Parts: sequence; structure tokens; C-alpha cells
Amino acid sequence: MANTKSAKKANRVIGRRTAVNKARRSRMRSTWRTVEEAIASGDAKAAAAALKQAESETMRSVSKGVVHKNTASRKVSRLTKRVTALSASK
Repeated sequence: MANTKSAKKANRVIGRRTAVNKARRSRMRSTWRTVEEAIASGDAKAAAAALKQAESETMRSVSKGVVHKNTASRKVSRLTKRVTALSASK
């Protein structure tokens, strides 16, 4: 348990930041799921639109420090590769 006034405040701040980051991470993962569902349904147009939204949300999370840049880039790259393959096959 925190003893000093500053430590108690730090705990409160950490709690608030954790809640914000959790919401951002959840929103980011939801966009990834939307892309995955569009790919699974075989809808290239919907997948491309979802990918654009997912990339935007993912890079916003990077700028906010929720995920590392390389992790986000890897995820976006893999999704892009799959969406491109889906579009090429149609």
C-alpha cells in the first residue's frame, strides 16, 4: 500500500491511464476482428475498407503508447497481405 501522498496520487493516475489504455487496446483489436471477419466472408471491398480503419486505429494506438510501433506495423502488414491476396483472387 502506498504511504506517501505522491505515491497515492501515482496509484490513482496509473488506474486512470490503465482504463484508458485498455479501452484503446480493445478498440484496436475490434478493428482487427472486423478485418478478419470480412476476409473470412470473402468480401474484398469490405475487407479493404475495414483494413483502412484498422490501420488508422492501430497507428493511433502506437502514437498513444499502447503498443510498440513494430508490433503494430507487423500486424497491419500481415492483414494487408491477406486482404491483397483476397482482392487478387477475385
